[in-house]
Amino acid sequence: MCGIIGYVGKQPAASFIVEGLKRLEYRGYDSTGVAVVAEGRISVVKKIGRVAQLEQELAKRPLAGTFGMGHTRWATHGGVTDANAHPHVSSDGKIVLIHNGVIENYASMKTFLLGKGYTFQSETDTEVLGNLIAYHYAKAAESGEENRCLASVRKALRHTEGTYGIVVMCVDFPGEMVAARKGSPLIIGLGDGENIVASDVSAIVARTQSVVYLKDGEIVHLSAQEFRITTLGQSAVAPLVDRVTWSVAAAEMGAYAHFMEKEIFEQPTALENAMRGRFSEDGSTANFGGLNVSAGEFRSMESFAFCACGTALHACRVAEHMIERFARLPVECDYASEFRYRNSPLFRNTLYFVMSQSGETIDTLAALREAKRKGYKVLAVTNGVGSSIAREADGGIYQHVGPEIGVASTKAFTSQLLIGSMLALYLARMRDMSFSDGVTFVKALKGAPDLVRQALGQAPLIKAIARRYAHVRDMLFLGRLSLFPIALEGALKLKEISYVHAEGYPAAEMKHGPIALITEECPSVFFAPSGEILNKIISSMQEIKARKGPIIAIVTASVELPAGLADEIIVIPECHEAVLPIVASIPVQLLSYYIAVERGCDVDKPRNLAKSVTVE
Repeated sequence: MCGIIGYVGKQPAASFIVEGLKRLEYRGYDSTGVAVVAEGRISVVKKIGRVAQLEQELAKRPLAGTFGMGHTRWATHGGVTDANAHPHVSSDGKIVLIHNGVIENYASMKTFLLGKGYTFQSETDTEVLGNLIAYHYAKAAESGEENRCLASVRKALRHTEGTYGIVVMCVDFPGEMVAARKGSPLIIGLGDGENIVASDVSAIVARTQSVVYLKDGEIVHLSAQEFRITTLGQSAVAPLVDRVTWSVAAAEMGAYAHFMEKEIFEQPTALENAMRGRFSEDGSTANFGGLNVSAGEFRSMESFAFCACGTALHACRVAEHMIERFARLPVECDYASEFRYRNSPLFRNTLYFVMSQSGETIDTLAALREAKRKGYKVLAVTNGVGSSIAREADGGIYQHVGPEIGVASTKAFTSQLLIGSMLALYLARMRDMSFSDGVTFVKALKGAPDLVRQALGQAPLIKAIARRYAHVRDMLFLGRLSLFPIALEGALKLKEISYVHAEGYPAAEMKHGPIALITEECPSVFFAPSGEILNKIISSMQEIKARKGPIIAIVTASVELPAGLADEIIVIPECHEAVLPIVASIPVQLLSYYIAVERGCDVDKPRNLAKSVTVE
């Protein structure tokens, strides 16, 4: 969950690296650092805090050279200190590296290296790996082996257990860089007389749109003019050059105060992009181009299983409801982090889906591999084109919503909800959904962007509500059926960006325990749409009101609540149940955002969190 960038070319490295780190800061912001190799020495400037603090330090201690690397850290091993910040230089001064991931056997490696006279300045597993590379580099010097930097990295990684995305430079080989990955993403950006390596496309898209996505177990050796990819076992790899389809402007904040605000208001366009070209000519069903599963295979499936983490799992739970409701097929949802460890029974004729915005979520990737190992087909829903999950899945669906920079997912989440409903339609039309019902369903999906625009029009009201409740320490989110996962998501959004304790529950479960928490200082957010269980939801609201709990009600336009029942009412448009979770997500995203702003929180970079979780 760290940001990595390396540059070799003709331009001053440090300034380019800093600009790249600014675009990577959502991946880690405990500390930052830059290293440049020039005139036979490694120069490093690193600092706890944000990239802005690093820039101030570089203004005092500028680094000259056209060959360097930078890193923005989310701490895993060792506290947040200058010493633990990356880059790390080996104790003999020969090797400098940056790293994303966790080296699981670092303790035994460190014991070995201490015995060989290597010393350590930090608590990190990364410095251990750097010294191990230096150890093999010294041995290669004794043997006269050519290309010693590449060879020493390869040998060190053969002794390494865990996950890594690393970039390595050697003082004796200026203008040459080695990078390798296992479990943590790395991308090569191909320029004119320059090459770049980074952990995310957003860091390099200002310079080039031609990229190569490294695969697990691959090592790249690059200079300003060329690059060569091999495997850990030294087999040559023919690179596949991809084209980035979005511009740098898509990853910039524009006139908005935060990326999260921008991405909330981008959702109508994001939904349009996610569904574009994905409906049949007769307008009665969905079409997906990259599933690599035939209609006959889909019809033979007796059940479906979804694996994901965090916000993506909430989207999976909505997909579960939609598929069971409309296609009448059983669906199981599982935490990806639990799936491969709990040894649950797996049934024949089950198709697996994994969902991940980044396509690099390590637990979700592990679940994908476990399902494939046991002989199941696995499809992916991801926004990460060229990501590990996209490449390893048997097929899948890209979200096509552009870069999402804010750590708290918004437009990626609602596009996942949309794709889940489209999957439900696709499967239902294969079974017993009529043509006319399919047409109605498609019209509802196509109307989702305009409904979201209407919901966004409630922003001034929600902002005023947020001001009144920004002081609270606890909040409950309550919904039923397809809106229960939205209650979970609303609670997650609030706690992750505003640090207010929040929980999501099915509304009917309040009397089974959570009602004990109700006080005048613990507001409850209720989803109360029109429908057959509205009266049940109103009964739950009355139980809260009888105990003097404040109520924020999110209702559809036709709902009339009893007078005085809700302290605050947010109205969203009436809509088909296939898009109701999408539209209902908007008020809780805005409520969480405005509460966080009112509390003075760093909305885009909430404490202890990073955008892409690439360590288990």
